[in-house]
Amino acid sequence: MKIIFTFLFSLLFSSFLKAQFIAIPDNSHLSLSTHFEKPHHKYLTLASLDTLKPHPANDTGSHNFYGNLINDDSQYNKRYPVWEPALEVICTDLATMGMDRYILKADYAKTSLSTWGYNLRKGWEWDADGFTINFFGHPYSGSLTFNAGRADGYNFYQSAGFSLEGSVLYEYFGENTRPSYNDVINTTINGAFLGEVLYRLSSNILDDRKTGGERAIREIGAGIIDPIRGINRLIQGKTFRVVPHEVYQKEPVNFTLYTGIHNTTDIGSKTTGSSIGMVNLQIDYGNPFEPRNRKPFDIFRVRVDVDYGTRPVVDNIAGYGVLYGQNIQTGKLVSLVGAYQFYDYWHNKYFEMANAAIGVGAISKLPLGTSVNLYTSLHVAGVPLSANAIDYGLDTFSFRKYHYGGGFEIKFETSMNFGSWGSVSMLAYYFWTHAYVGIPQNNSVGILRPRFTLQIYKQLSCGAEDYVYFNSQTYPSGRSSVSLVRSEQKLFLIYFFEDKKRYEHYN
Repeated sequence: MKIIFTFLFSLLFSSFLKAQFIAIPDNSHLSLSTHFEKPHHKYLTLASLDTLKPHPANDTGSHNFYGNLINDDSQYNKRYPVWEPALEVICTDLATMGMDRYILKADYAKTSLSTWGYNLRKGWEWDADGFTINFFGHPYSGSLTFNAGRADGYNFYQSAGFSLEGSVLYEYFGENTRPSYNDVINTTINGAFLGEVLYRLSSNILDDRKTGGERAIREIGAGIIDPIRGINRLIQGKTFRVVPHEVYQKEPVNFTLYTGIHNTTDIGSKTTGSSIGMVNLQIDYGNPFEPRNRKPFDIFRVRVDVDYGTRPVVDNIAGYGVLYGQNIQTGKLVSLVGAYQFYDYWHNKYFEMANAAIGVGAISKLPLGTSVNLYTSLHVAGVPLSANAIDYGLDTFSFRKYHYGGGFEIKFETSMNFGSWGSVSMLAYYFWTHAYVGIPQNNSVGILRPRFTLQIYKQLSCGAEDYVYFNSQTYPSGRSSVSLVRSEQKLFLIYFFEDKKRYEHYN
């Protein structure tokens, strides 16, 4: 319920998502403790897939391995004229502007013809908003306008244009501060990432064949996950229509819930620390080893890490989605190679780091025995926009204390799955960015993370992991470099919610 309440609160008061604050730049000495985590466990792919046989409908190319549509049925999900989603974007911006100005009484929302003219004359800047506003708030805002297009029948790339529309209009006319480069990048790129994830998850909930109480629960659940789609369904009459067959693309989706203890190292210490509670959720969507043509986000993974007993509560949101992929098989080795998009948001009492990245990579599986499989993934991506904190420690400021930059990232994961009883894995990540806004610096972050899991009973397992990360910052001549090393541990229970409904007819 807390998660749902937090989501609804963010939606109802979404005007905060675009708020800007004017602040004096912080020119203090820089140091940063950075960590990135994207876990890998024995459920990288669905072990059940090995025993399944293709559904006959797959021969037509219209259905996937499990007999589900690989595209939304265009007969029941038509593309509306472009002016309709474009108008929805304007209405969304107007609603946000009205709440900002007349309900929240925000100073930045006091716009007029003169402020519009000022913004048009002065042009663009890099803003001073807080970390959460820019790297979580704006992506969520972008997901709303993105789904104005998606819910009206437009594809991933076309819908990203509506995120761009909403951001540009709001930057010029929704605030009395100058439009921001970073806002447009975050709202468009990361907004499309989050928007497509929400659209896909809501599709797996919706079923227009159902009626009664089950139908009501499905509509409400999908509306909470993707509110703009929920509103559009009401306007378009889809909320109450009943159809004879499935009309939405659906892929297997698994949820992995982690709960346990996170041992954190105290600031200024390499050995002493405190233990706090944690609840993490990982979502794995789609089967990467099913041979077929790929559209954006037919495969994606998203993980949200939450620590309680500390601030901030949301420690990490990270994920990737395929943009284009091709399945390749060489002997027993099967792989999905292609282009991927990444979203990284890391915010805890030590550091802030966020990246928007696009690159190439491969996910592969190699059977080593009847019940032993080796999974690996390797991704190399460019980072057009990143954020790295000026210093480490709890950030409670509502204005910017980080640099804007860009660079590249490399991510390698390997995991050996020993049937149903357990797995061992290792992750190695490297991030390099150069600050192009703020004090010039090069920032290197490396992460090593060994991990094991052990089955307790059926879908319940236990696990432990230790991760070591280092951060190194180098500056122009005359400034000392800064480096920092941290080691932290987690002990947890895992419950795996497998999408068994996809398999029961084909085992």
